[in-house]
Amino acid sequence: MLNHIVDFYLKSHPVTLFVLAVLTLYFFIINWIFFYRLFSLSAWNSRESSSLETLLMGSPNIAPNSYLSYFIKSTSVLSRELFDLAQFAATKEATKGLSFLSIVASTSPFIGLFGTVVSILDTFSHIGQTSGTMAIIAAGVSDALVATASGIFVAIFAYTYHQIIKRKAFELSGLLKMQSDSLLSKKVY
Repeated sequence: MLNHIVDFYLKSHPVTLFVLAVLTLYFFIINWIFFYRLFSLSAWNSRESSSLETLLMGSPNIAPNSYLSYFIKSTSVLSRELFDLAQFAATKEATKGLSFLSIVASTSPFIGLFGTVVSILDTFSHIGQTSGTMAIIAAGVSDALVATASGIFVAIFAYTYHQIIKRKAFELSGLLKMQSDSLLSKKVY
């Protein structure tokens, strides 16, 4: 296995190796963003769900660890505008990282394809300099396609992570909306 990796490294074009390095960096970054955002949003959703449950069970006040409590402390009058502002602020916070995940999902296949094209061009230029056989072409093309496969691999994870985080943010927004509606219907603060 190690021999195959070393052989691939020695035969590959520097641009292809650079593309693979960029895709590897992308992969580490999207995993960090995903797991950090997933755990923080899960904890946040849990707090808001508990707060909503206490409101629905008849509690006159919102839980002190709820996101909405920070907005309520600063005013004595509850209004739809105040809760809309809180919901927009929470949505902005909850969707951090989605832009990067979206960019990676849409660009990584093209980055991988760029590495493949450069490697194939390099293979064809070597064939023109020597009497190339089909075996040389097949080996060069198969090595080149590693970059495309890597780009697609990273894009699959980035897109999946984007959708999961987007769903968690949507759930959070719904919990905040239900809490604000509950508070406005009770006129409690």
